[in-house]
Amino acid sequence: MENFDSRTVLNVANVEIPGRVFLAPMAGITDLPYRRICRAHGAAYAVAEMVASQAQLRTSRKSQERFNLKGEQAPRGIQLLGCFSQDLADSARYAAECGAQIIDLNCGCPAKKVCSVASGAALLANEDLVKELLEAMVSSVSGPVTLKYRTGTDEAHINAVRIAKMAESVGVQMLTLHGRTRAQAFRGEAEYETIRQVKQAVGIPVIANGDIDSGAKALQVLQETGADGVMIGRAAMGNPWIFEEISAALDGRRYVPPSKKAVIDVIAEHTEAHLSFYGSERGLKTIRKHISWYFKRLDLCTDYLKRLYEENTPSGLQQALVRILEDELPDGESAMAGVLFPLEPKPHLPHHEESKDEKTGVD
Repeated sequence: MENFDSRTVLNVANVEIPGRVFLAPMAGITDLPYRRICRAHGAAYAVAEMVASQAQLRTSRKSQERFNLKGEQAPRGIQLLGCFSQDLADSARYAAECGAQIIDLNCGCPAKKVCSVASGAALLANEDLVKELLEAMVSSVSGPVTLKYRTGTDEAHINAVRIAKMAESVGVQMLTLHGRTRAQAFRGEAEYETIRQVKQAVGIPVIANGDIDSGAKALQVLQETGADGVMIGRAAMGNPWIFEEISAALDGRRYVPPSKKAVIDVIAEHTEAHLSFYGSERGLKTIRKHISWYFKRLDLCTDYLKRLYEENTPSGLQQALVRILEDELPDGESAMAGVLFPLEPKPHLPHHEESKDEKTGVD
């Protein structure tokens, strides 16, 4: 079976990405603490969660958190959301000032809240506007601009190849294509034939996205499409080890699952970093979704979550979390083999206080 070498360097204009396996931007999920965790476990590139490009929102607390790249290793990327060229050009410059080396345009989010304001995947219905937005972004920054998008608005209007050629012609330096239409949202299965066609049509790197949830699936998608890499979204929720698994598969190596101690250490480290980043009051609420996903992956009873959510101090939460994991996870260096269960496409998150933005953010 063909090996792909997970450490192959991808050149995105003047920026080098040291590998083929990326973390997708997901609003309310891939914040700075979690990007660092995923990078530590094999993600060669991790795009900051999408941030609105409107000038009046740029200084809001939420936007400032999303523009925060402090201490993040290179290469650093930020994804912008919007439908006005001046806003996107200004936000691209601001993102570069914040340390972003790569600026990405979101044309892939299918959420009603996003599409109702002619942004995200709604832009696919207006190729001229997509061209205008990309031209504005490319001309505003010296670093590379990239595009994340879907195959089309619906099955009758597949225009991914046309958009790819147009994007390349105006200076876009990398494409990430989710193998579904806007109309599909996350229903059904992603298809990869359109990704293969896009890869054949352009000379810039093409990254495959959609339903890649294991090393074997990543290998299959790369073989089918000829893509330069894969971007992992939902499969990384509560499972930063997915990047190590995929890298091992691409290299032809045997994947060694994390030990019980390693799992506990990562979840504890993530929790501590999250609470530090958001502060005690917000952090105690916003960490719940991550803990919920970890517990779902580990097939732990939701009753434990209720117990955790009763903790009202960072130290109490962290101590209770470690205690539950030490008591309930199996012992042994290979104990985690086969334990990380897949999540449902829309996982049930008990007692999760979700913001409106977070309901739009998985693509």
